[in-house]
Amino acid sequence: MKIANVLFAVIFLVSAFVQHNDPDPLLWMSIYGYGALVCMLAIFGKDSRVLHYAGLVVFIFYAIYLFFAPNGVYTWFSLHSAENITGSMSDDKPWIENTREFFGLLILSFAHILNLLFRKSLRNKRTQIVDK
Repeated sequence: MKIANVLFAVIFLVSAFVQHNDPDPLLWMSIYGYGALVCMLAIFGKDSRVLHYAGLVVFIFYAIYLFFAPNGVYTWFSLHSAENITGSMSDDKPWIENTREFFGLLILSFAHILNLLFRKSLRNKRTQIVDK
């Protein structure tokens, strides 16, 4: 899990860095920075479930908002036939940014869920060792 957390931390740090030219850079630098920080804490065993759950709550609720927002993921999927979102963003295609942000939040959530599952698995192994 340490290798996964190193990978996630690097990805989230790079993602935070490239947000400097985003329309709302402080928000996204904070979101990705938080994800990177929690993954780095997990590498050294200094994370807590509270940090993971707090991140998950924010990420999931914001992802739900982006899914149903005007020009959000639902719009991209239903009205624009899930067209390619890897191209450049433009004012006439605002759903591209919201959809990309939605998937970023899903990746962040995935990292936190993996950490929570790993913590639970590790805790169960420790309990089994103590019980023997």
